Amino acid sequence: MRVFVTGASGWIGSAVTAELIADGHHVVGLARSDESAAAVEAMGATAERGSLHDPDGLAQAAGDADGVVHLAFIHDFGDYAAAGRAEHAAVHAMLVALEGSDRPFLLASGLASGVQGRLLTENDASPFHGPDSLRGGSENLALDFADRGVRSVALRFAPTVHGMQDHGFTSQLFRIAREGGSAGYVGDGSTRWAAVHRADAARLVRLALEGAPGGTRVHAVAEEGLLSRDIAAAIGEQLGVPPVSVATEEVAAHFGWIGRFFGMDIAASSDLTRKLLDWHPQGPTLLEDIADGAYALA
Repeated sequence: MRVFVTGASGWIGSAVTAELIADGHHVVGLARSDESAAAVEAMGATAERGSLHDPDGLAQAAGDADGVVHLAFIHDFGDYAAAGRAEHAAVHAMLVALEGSDRPFLLASGLASGVQGRLLTENDASPFHGPDSLRGGSENLALDFADRGVRSVALRFAPTVHGMQDHGFTSQLFRIAREGGSAGYVGDGSTRWAAVHRADAARLVRLALEGAPGGTRVHAVAEEGLLSRDIAAAIGEQLGVPPVSVATEEVAAHFGWIGRFFGMDIAASSDLTRKLLDWHPQGPTLLEDIADGAYALA
C-alpha cells in the first residue's frame, strides 16, 4: 500500500513508518520543514512537504494514497482551542478526499473521557464533538465517515508511549523533578496512567491499517493503569530525589501545562483490541524503561 503518514518523523510516527516499510508498504510522510523531510527520507520513505494548516494539500496527499495514518497534532498548549479547530479542518479535508473509496483512515486519539470508576473500553464512545471540543472532536468526526465509505479507525494511544530516548509526557515529568528537586504526584497519587511501549504501539498501527474494520476504536494500551505515585517514586529513585504529594491547588505552579494531564485518571483496557487484531504487547513496561535509563537525558 501507498500510505500517507502525518507526523512521520515524530516519536510514534517514526516507529510506525519503520514498521510499515519493514512490512512492504510505501510510506509518504508529511514534513513541514527541511529537517523533517530529511528524517523521513532517511527512513526510506518519501517526504511530502506541507502542514496541518493546509487542508487542501492534505486532501490531495490523502486522495493519492491507498490509506492514511494521521498521527500529527499541533501541540500548542498556549492556544489548545485553536489547535483543535485546525485538527478538525485537517481531518475533515482528508476524510472528504477518501469518501466512498473504502480506503483506511487511521486517526491518533487519546484515552481522555468522562468514564469514572472503571477502565475505559473500546466500546466507550468519545464525549467530544465538534471543532471547539478536545482535539477538535476529530475521533467522532472520523468514525462518522465509516458510513460514508471510509474505513476509519480511531487509534487511542496511552498517555505515555515510552521507550529509550522518549521525549513525551514522562520525559517532562523527569525534567520537572530534576529542576525542582522532587518527584511530584497529585494528591494521594491514586490517579492512573495507561502505558504502552513505542514498538508495540507501532505494530498495533500496522495491524489496524491492514485489518481493523471501519468504525472501530483500538486501544494502544499494554499496562491498564499505573498509579501516579508509583511513577513518581520510580522517577525519584532514578534522580535521587524524594517523591512528594502536590496539592490540587498547587498543580499548575508545580507541573505547568502537563499538570492537567498528570492529574487525570486515564486507565483503559485493550482486551477487545488484542482479540480483534491478535495484538500481544511484548515491550518492557514503563517502570522497566525508567529503571533502564530511558530518560537519563530527559
